[in-house]
Amino acid sequence: MSRPTLSWKQAASGLVLASVLGLGCEAPPVVPTADVRQNTRTARIDGNLVVQSRARGNAVVFLYDAERPPPPQGTGRPIAFSVVPAEQLFGPALAGDAAGPFVAPISFSLVPPGRYTLRGFIDAESCGPEAGAPCRRPDFNPWYGVTGEPNAGDVGGAAVDPTTGMPLTLEVVADANGQPQPLTGVTVSFSDTARVPRDRPTFQVVQGDALMGSTRKELRLQPLVIHDGAMDQRPDGFAVSYVDANRDGVPDDANGDGVPELWPRVVVRKLADDGSNLVDENDLDRDGVPDAVGVDYVRADTGAVDALPDVVVLAAELVPDGPIAALTDENGNPRMEGAIVPELQVVVHPQALDARVPENPVPLQALPRGRYAVVLIQPSGQTWRVPNELAPALAQGLGLPAVESQAFYLEVP
Repeated sequence: MSRPTLSWKQAASGLVLASVLGLGCEAPPVVPTADVRQNTRTARIDGNLVVQSRARGNAVVFLYDAERPPPPQGTGRPIAFSVVPAEQLFGPALAGDAAGPFVAPISFSLVPPGRYTLRGFIDAESCGPEAGAPCRRPDFNPWYGVTGEPNAGDVGGAAVDPTTGMPLTLEVVADANGQPQPLTGVTVSFSDTARVPRDRPTFQVVQGDALMGSTRKELRLQPLVIHDGAMDQRPDGFAVSYVDANRDGVPDDANGDGVPELWPRVVVRKLADDGSNLVDENDLDRDGVPDAVGVDYVRADTGAVDALPDVVVLAAELVPDGPIAALTDENGNPRMEGAIVPELQVVVHPQALDARVPENPVPLQALPRGRYAVVLIQPSGQTWRVPNELAPALAQGLGLPAVESQAFYLEVP
């Protein structure tokens, strides 16, 4: 049985008819879908890096939510980051030591309406003053917490207010039609005056077991030198200093207990029950912002939950005796420039708080069961936390050196 075929005349007639029908109809409308991932309107932030420094290396710039600043002001994590290669930034001067200025473009795309800050650093290659000391190669790697922050010799930068020198808040706004408008002409400045003086506060817990009970827990921390593979951390002690938020040259005592406040700060943060020991509870996307849906605990003041996912921390502080002794001169006056101490003692109290609003933590009725990370935060914004990716159960699969002490965590049974 043969198939019917169209003659060329019939085919041509069909094509003409289709063309006529196409010309007689308007294009179908294109509208946003109900899927919010496909219905997001975004803009961009464009500008330039301006570098006045003898350091050489890639420039790394982070985009932060202005309401969630990074340490030491807050606990926010970058929303996005951009890397400008050293070759593009310094050009023919890459091999020299000229101080610049050097200029290169920077851009962040897909930025929704909101308020932001830009901060960053030059991941510099540098050599120590001591004879025979190995030079530090650029070591920034954004994919791991243990390699994602600046170290000694790197040069800090930010988009700042030229009159005050404070971080500038950048706002992406929408027009009358709801379309976000590009923000252009932003300058991110780097200068040798912002050179990072020390490595991150890498530490190990050398005394104190992992169980947190109904009484206070004391932990003794010592510096940890790691010079293996991708890791290059060489602390010679802990940098301690008085908090002087108002810059009046006098140690602050915000709670009025007669004991001056000290750097570094200690945070003991509840971890998610995902088994990784890397993710904070109620921050599963690791953006530093509490998740919209998560675990909620009973408050001590109301005896009820507040219907918001909690940021659970345990009350913790430095034992002040050692740092204050190092920060006091022979005449009994405070050394506001800071000092280096060989170890720190930390007290963790059996009191849980919801720090969703960091300035006003709310006591919880009980200690939530689970594992907790210990975090040190320096006034430079540099941090270190245990447990981390150097824990032996994780390190090998990530190509990082395995360090047993970096698996430490506190546990509320």
